[in-house]
Amino acid sequence: MSMRNDASHRTYTVSQLARLSGTSVRALHHYDEIGLLKPASVGENGYRYYGREELLRLQQILLHREFGIALSEIGILLDGAGFDRLAALREQRARLEAEAQRYRRLARTIDRTIDELEGRDNVMDKQLYEGFSPEKQAEYETWIIDKYGEQARGRIEAGRTAMAAMSPDQKQDWMAEVAGLEGDLARAMGDGIAADDAALDPTLAAHHDWVGRTWKTPPTAAAYAGLGELYSTNPGFRARYEALRPGLADWLAAAMKAYGARELSVRAHPDTP
Repeated sequence: MSMRNDASHRTYTVSQLARLSGTSVRALHHYDEIGLLKPASVGENGYRYYGREELLRLQQILLHREFGIALSEIGILLDGAGFDRLAALREQRARLEAEAQRYRRLARTIDRTIDELEGRDNVMDKQLYEGFSPEKQAEYETWIIDKYGEQARGRIEAGRTAMAAMSPDQKQDWMAEVAGLEGDLARAMGDGIAADDAALDPTLAAHHDWVGRTWKTPPTAAAYAGLGELYSTNPGFRARYEALRPGLADWLAAAMKAYGARELSVRAHPDTP
């Protein structure tokens, strides 16, 4: 029997499928509960079993999540009368290739900005924003609200208002500032500095200040750690930081969380010894 035929008849328990796909068992249980991904069968022992069809459907769920589509909308798309899995895969492949090209442009934008900040080159104003997409920013905002709830909308609106009020020169300075901080953090990681090392405090303090000016309010320890989680888990942000240095997204999230616990919690509770 060929490997292809073997694969078409193999079944997986929920824990096996979680390991295979990188999805948590909790998420798979949730998908079952909301009717988004039902198992092929449930054994007498209560175990859920998933076959090839369910694996392909899960792939579609994860791909749609990568594109920022809410769970409530994915089921409607997949169960619609006109859904064509092969056509969807071809369209998704084209979108991913377009995104890969955009990420390459973003990586070049970051490289040029780092070169300027290190005194090796000058960057034209318009080159500071090559690869950024208003549509993609809107997708990030939808993703943030979907993950963190409506309370995140206020920060998003504040950031959008702050950006709209900036002159071109101010936007250039704003982008250059954060690019410089991210470059410093990437170099610190490359130098082997641990994410929880207090030596990072001056750079993280400057980054926290930058975020506070963007949000129009200084982030609490929890909010700053949540932003770090966003950098690590959102596909767009993760790709941005991984382009700077492999592993940076997770390292930065850990650094922001550690800084918040070390410095911001103390500020919020000044009587804490």
